[in-house]
Amino acid sequence: MENAICIRGLCKHYKDFSLENLDLTVPTGTIVGFVGENGAGKTTTLKAIFGAIHTDGGSIEVLGCTDPNRLDKSQIGVVMEDSFFYETLTPRQVNSIMKSLQPGWDSGEFTRLLNTYQLLEKKLIKDMSKGMRMKFRLATALAHKPRLLILDEATSGLDPVVRGEVLDYLRDYIQDENHSVLMSSHITSDLEKVADSIAYLHKGKLLFQMDRDELLEKYGVLRCSPEQLEALDHRIKVATRKTGFTCETLVSDTAAARRALPDAVIDRASIEDIMQFYTGRDAQ
Repeated sequence: MENAICIRGLCKHYKDFSLENLDLTVPTGTIVGFVGENGAGKTTTLKAIFGAIHTDGGSIEVLGCTDPNRLDKSQIGVVMEDSFFYETLTPRQVNSIMKSLQPGWDSGEFTRLLNTYQLLEKKLIKDMSKGMRMKFRLATALAHKPRLLILDEATSGLDPVVRGEVLDYLRDYIQDENHSVLMSSHITSDLEKVADSIAYLHKGKLLFQMDRDELLEKYGVLRCSPEQLEALDHRIKVATRKTGFTCETLVSDTAAARRALPDAVIDRASIEDIMQFYTGRDAQ
């Protein structure tokens, strides 16, 4: 199987928002970073993947299945920002409950993950720190050994140490090249560390899905005078911010910008820079 997820022409219309002709792929054995502003349509897309909402057009294939009613949900692990469990439960109790409810649940694997993440089986969920809760949710999502892991803002609010540990877990998860991850996050620096490709959803439209290294190499922030900027090919100028006598411009082809303006300063654009410039362009 080449793709864990393959979406083509996905459409979903609401009264005040539309997801339009979305194409998105998650190649098997990779981590795809899914970014976009609040309200861009990321959660709508994830719900469509789960089969939780009716769509108005397009096709969705998940783990080779195009019918959400026939999709083997045990092959998908989901980690959300909020827990699905009552906070008065302990991991040991959750283990017992999930063993009776979840096909394929592996109690031994869950216990192994708890030990790996240094979580106590008898500790109440409500007494766990935010970082511990996140590790607990990750252990719960992985205990039935899914082939696909979907994370929706799962690392939000975590300290850098815990986030680093989570990213290490994700790297280990895909090492055999049979597992895949779709990771939605506002912490774009995390995605720059682990994602193989970045998909940017903006106001219901996918602006691009690109290899991470290619994206970070291709886009740049050009700093020059307004006169110099006039000489630049308009096709590679995404958006410009003026600060006094200087212009800051996001360019979509750093190499072409360097050839046109060899004396200008061009810095690498982060994913956050790219998102901010695109949002600023809409406001202009």
